[in-house]
Amino acid sequence: MANDVIFEGKDRRMPKIEKCLAKYGIASLEDARSLCLSKNVDTEKIVKGVQQIAFDNAVWAYTLGCAIGLKTGAASAAEAAEKIGLGLEAFTVPGSVAEQRKVGLG
Repeated sequence: MANDVIFEGKDRRMPKIEKCLAKYGIASLEDARSLCLSKNVDTEKIVKGVQQIAFDNAVWAYTLGCAIGLKTGAASAAEAAEKIGLGLEAFTVPGSVAEQRKVGLG
């Protein structure tokens, strides 16, 4: 899973990411990207358009969150933001301040 995907701290992050993928029936981060692109949502272009020097893990976190939103049928901006936050949360490093503060969940 996620063999073609490279980002900082991948080994530390993958257990949470894989759990999140499984929860929402997404086979891999590549499949999350494919789902987003199938709906004409290019998360990499959006993230790097906002912040050109964004880390690759940010791109993948938003990709996962967007895919969760699409899979669950998020129907409003608030619902979409909540689902994107779940993707961000999945990418927090276990034991980190970001995880403790649940930064993806607001």
